[in-house]
Amino acid sequence: MELLWTARPSAFLPTRQPLSPQVRQVKKSRVGYFCNIYNSSNGCISDSQSKENQMTISITGATGFIGRRLVQRLVSDNHQVRVLTRSTEKAKFVFPVEKYPEIIIAEETEWDNYIQGSNAVVNLAGLPISTRWSSEIKKEIKQSRIGVTSKVVESINNANGDIRPTVLISATAVGYYGTSETGVFDENSPSGNDYLSEVCREWETRALEVKGDVRLVLIRIGVVLGKDGGALAKMIPFFQMFAGGPIGTGKQWISWIHLDDLVNLICEALSNPSYEGVINGTAPNPVRLAEMCEQLGNVMGRPSWLPVPEFALKAMLGDGATIVLEGQRVLPLKAKELGFSYKYSYIKDALKSIVIH
Repeated sequence: MELLWTARPSAFLPTRQPLSPQVRQVKKSRVGYFCNIYNSSNGCISDSQSKENQMTISITGATGFIGRRLVQRLVSDNHQVRVLTRSTEKAKFVFPVEKYPEIIIAEETEWDNYIQGSNAVVNLAGLPISTRWSSEIKKEIKQSRIGVTSKVVESINNANGDIRPTVLISATAVGYYGTSETGVFDENSPSGNDYLSEVCREWETRALEVKGDVRLVLIRIGVVLGKDGGALAKMIPFFQMFAGGPIGTGKQWISWIHLDDLVNLICEALSNPSYEGVINGTAPNPVRLAEMCEQLGNVMGRPSWLPVPEFALKAMLGDGATIVLEGQRVLPLKAKELGFSYKYSYIKDALKSIVIH
């Protein structure tokens, strides 16, 4: 039996009608050429498959922490990648033609042309939120997500049916749920009422405007752990200097995911038509920040003894301190029910793989 996931309607979000069996069968036939030979162990299509099973995938936010790894993975799996960027200079630096001769880099005025004819679009664009929040920065944080998502959706909707992408994977964040030290959230939980919740609601609302014959996957991403970016890259230097420790009380929940698992989840969503609607991009075992810092210290052979006081962080980041002083315990209910296989389910294993290798 085919599994279909559609988020329970929220008071904050419009709903998308599920595809009829007839329409879904048509969509399956259009995407069947890359779904018919499916590698359930890692989601993406294997190198041994023939050229006719390759996908053409357009990606926004490709030069970011998640996007870089995703592009590398898709290229290694012999897919055609189109990098949709607002800075061709940066994109060419991140993906030099000598190393990535097969990648197409498209500036903003060319996005429509390259989205048309793609099998799928992955939308990862957005200004980093781990900075001091002024009113101007808060406006940019929201607009960088909503503006790009609106543009992508408009391009998809305006494409003729025979060259319209069949899949849109659009990033959002666990900030959708608000913050809590005691609550537990899954894909059916309502949205919160703070600034980041508002950003995520509007972000998702724009994605939901894509035409109904396009399979939409909204991945609410947690704290992504990897060596070359994200929260961990900022924490490791402090532990190396014997100055690491929890931030604030340390009781805040961290709903984390290893970068490799997130990339695998995106690949799974690209190739598996059962993935649809909201899916939490988090590991199955969230931890409190104090435990994460203790485990990081153990892996690095460093103490976790020097907490960063709340007032100091607020002095540096202002309202932006919210993202590290407060958290939420988010569970990936739908990924687990869909049978997604995590490589790193526990924080200790994830940290070891990043720090030691």
